[in-house]
Amino acid sequence: MSTPRFLDLPPGVTPQKIETSQGTFAALEALPVSGVVERWPALLAPGLTGSKEDFIAVLMTLAQSGRRVVAVDLRGQYETPGPDDPAAYTCAALGADLDALAQVLGEGDPVHLVGHSFGGLVAREAVIDGRTKFASFTLMGSGPAAIEGRRARHGHKIMEEVPALGLEHVWHHRFEPDALAADVPDEIVAFLRRRLLANSPTGLSRMAEQVLTMRDRTDELRQIEVPTLVLYGEDDDGWPPETQSEMAARLGAECVVVPGAVHSPAVEAPETTAAALVRFWNAAEKHYLDIHSNSM
Repeated sequence: MSTPRFLDLPPGVTPQKIETSQGTFAALEALPVSGVVERWPALLAPGLTGSKEDFIAVLMTLAQSGRRVVAVDLRGQYETPGPDDPAAYTCAALGADLDALAQVLGEGDPVHLVGHSFGGLVAREAVIDGRTKFASFTLMGSGPAAIEGRRARHGHKIMEEVPALGLEHVWHHRFEPDALAADVPDEIVAFLRRRLLANSPTGLSRMAEQVLTMRDRTDELRQIEVPTLVLYGEDDDGWPPETQSEMAARLGAECVVVPGAVHSPAVEAPETTAAALVRFWNAAEKHYLDIHSNSM
């Protein structure tokens, strides 16, 4: 579970509701505090038990690079409503939501897409499905197939216990003890409880099933012409760092290892993470413009 270290919105960051052909999505939108929006926008998708707040620490820095940056709650997460139909929460269905969001956000321009953890698997579907031409794609703490290790065991518990025992049980017996053991401040614990209980139970259990059974689509992703970055913490306990490194090599993608980070680099090392994203995005835009200017 990604745990934001603060909840106060930085300058230039505001809550929004984004209307799309796929429904309405809760978002945090960041605009430059100084200067103007002159570069392509970015869309950030959170992980399984996360939300848009997982990106709070990087939003202002990313926007100051001259971009509109939007972090969203996926369908059925926290403040974005979702149905009781399990089919609405497959990676393919959620990827179609990101396509719709990108089309609204871009307003004709390509959009930089970032997916954290499970959000990376969802975002990968949006890239592969071909409905949207993205400016770039970043897999953040996300692997080629099903999640592994301790987080896989945690996912199995979510998948089994949420339908049978409910979200309150899972909070009191899993999430709350972990938060208290980590000395998370009271106001953050209260937010984590509020966020978990606001999730669609059907959505959460179905998303857990997806992250535990996802097949490797690296070869399909490699066929898509989009600049790709693989970014992860040096001590990632979701997908092993060596697995993510191998995935980057298979993709021919740039690879950034974030020192001092575990599974949530945007929370644990926000400045390093934001700097890596801005540099990558700028390079992707320059490459695109160079290609198109040479073809004229």
